[in-house]
Amino acid sequence: MDYPDTVAGLTGSLRDGGYLADRGLATALLVALSLHRPILLEGEVGVGKTEVARTIAAVFERRLIRLQCYEGIDTAQALYEWDYARQLLQIRALQDREAAADAVVEQLFGPKFLLERPLLAAVRAGDRAVLLVDEIDRADDEFEAFLLELLSDFQVTVPEVGTIVAPSPPLVVLTSNRTRELHDALKRRCLYHWLGYPPAEREVEIVLVREPGVSAALARKVVAAVQRLRELDLAKPPGVAETIDWARMLRFLGEDELDERSAADTLGAVVKDRDDLDVVREHLAEVTSGA
Repeated sequence: MDYPDTVAGLTGSLRDGGYLADRGLATALLVALSLHRPILLEGEVGVGKTEVARTIAAVFERRLIRLQCYEGIDTAQALYEWDYARQLLQIRALQDREAAADAVVEQLFGPKFLLERPLLAAVRAGDRAVLLVDEIDRADDEFEAFLLELLSDFQVTVPEVGTIVAPSPPLVVLTSNRTRELHDALKRRCLYHWLGYPPAEREVEIVLVREPGVSAALARKVVAAVQRLRELDLAKPPGVAETIDWARMLRFLGEDELDERSAADTLGAVVKDRDDLDVVREHLAEVTSGA
């Protein structure tokens, strides 16, 4: 399925996939798709950064390749590795045949022993894939520099195999929760979009799209309560994902109202920090008032 060539068309396609994108995000995504530019999405936890890549892959029938970054990730874990277990078996088989040493090396480091990791898989797949580099801010500076080089050329050189070039660049979506500042060089390589918390009206719409069984009245009450929670001094304010989870839990329990009692019973869906729970319980009447 081809990508739309207008902002309205892309917005509609994403909505069909259950993702409500505002005009700014849809515009940035359209440019990234059309000009083969990586896009960096920054924002609070749970506002839908990762879901963008998932939705695009699902709606446009592309393979989603996800690289989850973490502290200490290195190029081997992201790019490729050799299948040492199979190589060992091959060595034994060749030794039994008394093969020459150069033949052993030639047969050991061939494509069939190459284990592709997300970055190599994305290079091979080209525009048939969406590469999601999730939480790039968790990786270190060296890995960020390596990723910058890869995004510039979309090719990988494996000394024993040769250079593998992407037939055409995949869509690359990088996400960051801003646990550290990314280097300007990476930002310059990417289009940039900040995803903040949506206004109440849009958040209600998101809940109704993602959880069609939730009544509009309950969705409005849940969103109003979440908006008040975000005004409290919380270590981890709830994101849109938590809003959806809260509405889903209340619907599952058969609750039509969000009052102090039902909120206290279901706080685990929206508050995920022990100290935050204490803060919220102290303000629970205020949070649910008018909800």
